[in-house]
Amino acid sequence: MTNQPPELRTVSVTRYVTPLREGGSLPAIAEADDDFLYVLKFRGAGQGVKALIAELIGGEICRILGLRMPEIVFANLDEAFGRTEADEEIQDLLRASTGLNLAMHYLSGAITFDPLVTTIDPLLASKIVWLDCLLTNVDRTARNTNMLIWHKELWLIDHGASLYFHHSWQNWEEQSRRPFVQVKDHVLLPFASDLAAVDTEFKTLLTPEKIHSVINLIPEEWLMSNSPDETADDMKNVYAQFLISRISVSEIFVTEAQNARKTLI
Repeated sequence: MTNQPPELRTVSVTRYVTPLREGGSLPAIAEADDDFLYVLKFRGAGQGVKALIAELIGGEICRILGLRMPEIVFANLDEAFGRTEADEEIQDLLRASTGLNLAMHYLSGAITFDPLVTTIDPLLASKIVWLDCLLTNVDRTARNTNMLIWHKELWLIDHGASLYFHHSWQNWEEQSRRPFVQVKDHVLLPFASDLAAVDTEFKTLLTPEKIHSVINLIPEEWLMSNSPDETADDMKNVYAQFLISRISVSEIFVTEAQNARKTLI
């Protein structure tokens, strides 16, 4: 496992391939100037840059913990890009997303994870449940697993519904110490029998230094578009301290998950 600070490449979008009409954010498959296909998440959609920030933080923490996550890149969208788009809704979305967006490598041929078809190792299930409790990710349910099987391996996608404290910024210190009650709906909770062991391992891996290295990836323009009255450094510090605090009291969300699991098995 690498100890190097995470780095993200920046690509320029060259071709809009097709929309992925799932949920309200309308992501798309797009081609970039490196000739790779990406799942492009737009700053002008849904929850805007806050969803991109959650996606970035969640994906890179996932990577630090050794879980499989497609490469994340920054994706520049030129202001002229949407002029030839025939669909008016998509054209509006592209216009609202000029500038820096977020994208993930498109896993061609991947299939959606189905717990009735694919058996998950309890240790891996426990790692993913722990991650989602940390991030307060409400979007890994049986209805929408946000996991893919690609080359017979499990890959995590879509952390945009995480860190929901940042939609209000109210009492973030208190929120960092709350149990994650939505874990009861997590698709992998019935298989997550090794949460205590994972908790010990992951608390060692996710040092404050590594948390700060991820938070420092957030573009300043994304932060300032949310709250021009705060400095980018102040906002980064809130994200970092929220996660550091949550990790320091992880037994709270681990116990909640263990108790929820007992009701399912």
